Amino acid sequence: MNTKEFNKALTVTSPPHLKNPETTHTLMFDVLIALIPASAWGVYTFGFRALVLILLSMAASVAFEAAYQFFMNIPVTVKDGSALVTGLLLALCLPVSVPLWLPVVGDFFAIIVVKQIFGGIGKNIVNPAIAARVFLFLAWPDHLSRFTSPGASLPLFANVPFPDTVASATPLAALKTGDMPADDLFDIVLGNVGGTIGEVSSVMLIIGGIYLLVRKTVRWQIPVSYIGTVALLSFVFPRMEYTFNFVALELFSGGLLLGAIFMATDYVTSPVTRSGRLIYGAGCGIITVVIRFFGNYPEGVSFAIMIMNLLVWYIDMFTRPKRFGGVEKNAGK
Repeated sequence: MNTKEFNKALTVTSPPHLKNPETTHTLMFDVLIALIPASAWGVYTFGFRALVLILLSMAASVAFEAAYQFFMNIPVTVKDGSALVTGLLLALCLPVSVPLWLPVVGDFFAIIVVKQIFGGIGKNIVNPAIAARVFLFLAWPDHLSRFTSPGASLPLFANVPFPDTVASATPLAALKTGDMPADDLFDIVLGNVGGTIGEVSSVMLIIGGIYLLVRKTVRWQIPVSYIGTVALLSFVFPRMEYTFNFVALELFSGGLLLGAIFMATDYVTSPVTRSGRLIYGAGCGIITVVIRFFGNYPEGVSFAIMIMNLLVWYIDMFTRPKRFGGVEKNAGK
């Protein structure tokens, strides 16, 4: 050790003395890497138009965040990668047949309304991509309910809806009517079915989830409690016979894995305590099953996560650890 390193080792700085090398940039970069398999499969399955929607959504998110921060005369933070993640997640939640303007509108809502107006990253109370997806679904339900069969080639610029898209042609839609899907379970798990760009391949989403767990970018409590709750309720209260197949279809169809792994685990809008994350994940699972079983929509992941986002503050307050040696205010009165 030379003199400079020795003097640095003796220097006492202000706390905290234990520092984590992870930054917002590195965390967002990990999420982007983890989403590559699902994104690549979406492009492979649905063609060049899927890639255009993904790139357009990511570019619009970055542009809206940079423009807002520039005109509001606040530091521009697009380099942290959070806007890229929001744009990518929103695109992966959309069918490939949506008009090109739709993700741009969704990005505006996600970045400006949900994120920046509330103070920017770290201050939004709901996940921006989830909120934008719900907004688009409520505003233009027809566009978000029409799905394309794998391998169909859609023109980049054309009047929508396209003639070869089918309303609600997904395994979850079949389950909603009380029928078993025509698709084989293997094709559903692999991703050879209709659906949104990023949700169809459970294999690719699990690969991305494993990467995030290994990198410790996300903790296991939320995905496991979320998916486990859906599995348990689907097994105990099946909507039809063939219980094992039904549970598997509930887990591998729709946006459950995409939501549980990549959206419910958002640092800003999820609890900070371990027990809180378990409660939060279980709550997401319960609401998802209730909407799927009894609601008007075949899918409930987006609504479930957004509802639980609004309860995170209460969950954190309920599960926060007690201070060691602390004295309660007015304890002697």
